[in-house]
Amino acid sequence: MSEPIVGLGPSHAPRKRPTREAAEAAVRTLIEWAGDDPDREGLVGTPDRVVRAYEEFFEGYRIDPVDLLGRTFEETQNYGDMVVLRDVRLESHCEHHIVPIIGKAHVAYLPSGRVVGISKLARLVEVYGKRLQIQETLTAQIADAIDEVLKPKGVAVVIEAAHMCMTTRGIRKPGITMVTRRLTGAFETDAELRRDFLGSISGSREAFG
Repeated sequence: MSEPIVGLGPSHAPRKRPTREAAEAAVRTLIEWAGDDPDREGLVGTPDRVVRAYEEFFEGYRIDPVDLLGRTFEETQNYGDMVVLRDVRLESHCEHHIVPIIGKAHVAYLPSGRVVGISKLARLVEVYGKRLQIQETLTAQIADAIDEVLKPKGVAVVIEAAHMCMTTRGIRKPGITMVTRRLTGAFETDAELRRDFLGSISGSREAFG
């Protein structure tokens, strides 16, 4: 049975997912195209496993990120300094080759009366990451969602990631990390705040917990 894809934003028309059976048939076709037999013992269960893996890899399409951030808190005791979440593990997939993008995200905002649970920020990174992406778009999406829902004085998002489409195919250059950032509001206009944020996410750090 097909189901809707949610949370893509107003510029995308509603779409229906193909059935699970159609998805498994597509995997069988790719196995055959690669030159193997989808009915041999080692591969007979692969279409089902691939489809189940895709359900995990791309679960972000099923979640509305704006709804995710919907519950905020106003009892902050007038806290007005930046809130920073560092080293959020990022697992995404390149929309050009559907191979992994692995890295970390640093997310910060300057509250304007409302804050959100930190788990929601980490989950926001995950929701947008678990879609077919390019890193530049992913960075902007995370920042824009926080800006839209919390309406803070500023948002900063930095992503550092390695792209398997560069390390395992094509140019084959392992060790390269791509860095993207999106700064809005005070993080864009206040040089001292920007330095404080960038300083807080640089260098080695001890892991807690």
